[in-house]
Amino acid sequence: MSRLRALQGYLVVRLLLAPLMLWTIVTIVFLLLRATPGDPVDAVLGPRAPAAVKEALRQQLGLAQPLWQQYITYLDQLRHFDLGTSLTSQGEAVTAIIARHFPATAELALLSLAIAFGLGVAIGSMAAVKAGSAWDVGGRLFGIVTYALPLFWLGMLLQLLFAVELGWLPIGTRYPMTLTPPSGPTGLYTVDALLNLNFHQFGVALYHLILPAVTLAIVLSGIFERIVRVNLKETLLADYVEAARARGIPERRILVHHALKNALIPVITVLGLTLASLLGGAVLTEVTFSWPGLGNRLYEAIALRDYPTVQGIIVFFAVIVVAASIVIDVINAWIDPRIHY
Repeated sequence: MSRLRALQGYLVVRLLLAPLMLWTIVTIVFLLLRATPGDPVDAVLGPRAPAAVKEALRQQLGLAQPLWQQYITYLDQLRHFDLGTSLTSQGEAVTAIIARHFPATAELALLSLAIAFGLGVAIGSMAAVKAGSAWDVGGRLFGIVTYALPLFWLGMLLQLLFAVELGWLPIGTRYPMTLTPPSGPTGLYTVDALLNLNFHQFGVALYHLILPAVTLAIVLSGIFERIVRVNLKETLLADYVEAARARGIPERRILVHHALKNALIPVITVLGLTLASLLGGAVLTEVTFSWPGLGNRLYEAIALRDYPTVQGIIVFFAVIVVAASIVIDVINAWIDPRIHY
């Protein structure tokens, strides 16, 4: 009961600190956007627009106000859950932009994370079980190389190989423009296609998802491989594993039901934080593959100096990161009784 109360107290503290963390992120982004060179009015009207027209638009958008007044106005909007209106999308609300582009990012992130987790755990487990062998050396090399790979370079290399040279996979986009995409409640094409029992649409959506998802998964899998290999090696040398072997329990059962289960506890933390960063937008992957997700939209908004869109998307990402970190901490404490707060 005391441990449960400690966990509840920790959760309350984290929930109370969450608004402070979000406020810090919002403030930093607000100041950085206005400190960098460039004028959003030029992005909307073009550099050759008359000065009077530019000044009128600047007054309309509130950009002529003092910086502190813009900041107070923005915080007041956030207090009412208003992320503002895009400067470059014909007055579209930022919440509408997020709702339209987020499913593409979520679909890419979930599949990439599933592939990366499975690949990393498999290679890391093999390297740990066969410590000191060629498998172990290969596993370490895999973890180092994939972690160091530039994501955009790997994406272009796979595009050149599988799309241009071999012609096996499409070079980019989420769904062919000549076909009607799946419609449904989730916005995830693969899921909505299955809900509609339309397996042709599911195949087309998965066909376009494979290359960007695998590209992102390869880079992420090295993180999981290194963590699993190190922790599983230590776990296999633990006393309770030796005791299980002495009782005659098969090695496969020891690995799956005893050693691997405990070795995966730190992986859960990395899994949650990786998911948060993925949902925060795999910008390089989405830009490389022309994937219509939030990361790609954020890149466009930064290039166009679209303050409200950049701020709104980053605030949305920040909420996901903070929420994911709290959930993962609670899950870790629930799974592992050795964790105290």
